[in-house]
Parts: sequence; C-alpha cells; structure tokens
Amino acid sequence: MDDARARELLQAERARIEALLRSAQAGPAGEELSDDDDEQADLATDTFQAELDETLRDELEEQLRAVERAERRLEEGTYGRSIVSGEPIPDERLEVEPAAERTAAEQEAFEQGR
Repeated sequence: MDDARARELLQAERARIEALLRSAQAGPAGEELSDDDDEQADLATDTFQAELDETLRDELEEQLRAVERAERRLEEGTYGRSIVSGEPIPDERLEVEPAAERTAAEQEAFEQGR
C-alpha cells in the first residue's frame, strides 16, 4: 500500500474514533431525571450504563492509540508489516483495519492468548 493511501485511511480512522469519543463523552442528550430515579432498579441501570460507557471510552482510546502507533510506523517506514513477524499485512486487511499491527492469523492467535 502506498503511503498516501495509508495516510488517508489512518486520517479517516482517527476522525471516526475521535467523533465516537466526543459522542461517548457527551453522554445521552436531553435525559431528564424522574421521580423514580432513586429506586434501586434505576440506580442499578444507571450504574450498568455508566460501566458500559466507560468500557466503550476505554476501547475507543485504545483504538486511537493503535492509530497513533500505525502513524509512527508509517513515518518509520514499517507500516504494513507485522509487529510480530515482520511479514507484510495484506492491503485488503489494511483497507478494513488501517491500524492493524499483525497479520490476520497472528491477530487471531494473539486474541486467543497463544
């Protein structure tokens, strides 16, 4: 993949993640408190939602860090190569996941803890 296309993909990915982060940090709009908000069920729901929101923000922040690492690899001339084996990552994979750090097989093994 040429550098210009890689930059384009990484910029689009960064913009997507940053927009989702802004949205996640803003929280639900127009939410009003009701008289029932102090009930246990409402408190449990609020707590659960807050934990989900925090998990989403954490995942988005990790995705943003992955984009930043990919941008550094692009500047260093190692973008598109696995950080594990140095093998080329297919362009088709990079088109779908521009910040990919491993080949699909290596990523699968990584996710399975191998």
